[in-house]
Amino acid sequence: MIEFHNVRLSFGEQLVLDRANLMISEGEFVYVIGDTGIGKSTFLRLIYMDIMPTFGHVRVGGYDSSTVRRHHVPYLRRSIGVVFQDYRLLEDRSVAENVAFALHVTGAKRQMIASRVHKALSEVGLSSKEHAMPADLSGGEKQRVAIARALVNDPVILLADEPTGNLDPNSSRDILAIFEKVNKRGTACIIATHDYSLLVQRPGRVIKIQNRNFYDVV
Repeated sequence: MIEFHNVRLSFGEQLVLDRANLMISEGEFVYVIGDTGIGKSTFLRLIYMDIMPTFGHVRVGGYDSSTVRRHHVPYLRRSIGVVFQDYRLLEDRSVAENVAFALHVTGAKRQMIASRVHKALSEVGLSSKEHAMPADLSGGEKQRVAIARALVNDPVILLADEPTGNLDPNSSRDILAIFEKVNKRGTACIIATHDYSLLVQRPGRVIKIQNRNFYDVV
C-alpha cells in the first residue's frame, strides 16, 4: 500500500534520506522511531505528499509522487488521516465543528456530516463533548478530538506524529487503545514516536530511521 523506492530527499545541503526503500502493507501497525531531528515527521509528510522526494518515488495506493498532479493530492489525502502532537484544533470552534471541518473541505452534505461527526466522536469516547470548546478540554481529550477529525473520512491509513508527546501515561494508554481499535478494523496505523514504552504496551512492526535509510527492528 505504501512504497518508498530509492528515495532521496534533501533540503538544500541537508540530506535526509538517501536511496531509502520501504514497503508497508495494508492494515499494518507500525512504529517509526529514530533520534530527534532524524526525519520522522518528514517521513510522514512524504506519505501524504506534503513534500516530494528529490529523487526516487513514493507510492501510496494508486498515487505515485513522480507522476501525481498537484490538484490530485487532496484526493489522496481523503484516504489518509493525520494526527499531530500539538492537536492543531481551531480554538474558536466547538469539538463537533473541529471534527466536521475535515468533511466541509470535501464538500460533504450537511446531513452526512452530522452523522459522521457523531460516529467519530463516539469512537474516541467524546460523544458527550460535542459542544465543548477546546479550551475546556484536557490534553488527552484534545488529542482524542484530533483523532476523531482524522477518522471522520474513514481513512485507510492513519498517521500519527508523536501523538502522546504531550500526554501523561494514563492518557497515552487511552490514545494507544484507540489506535489499536482502529487498526483491528483494517486501518493501517503508522505512529512516529520517541516514547518507546508504547512499543511494549502494544507490539507492532518497528521501523528505525538511521543513516538516511529505513531499518526493521526485530
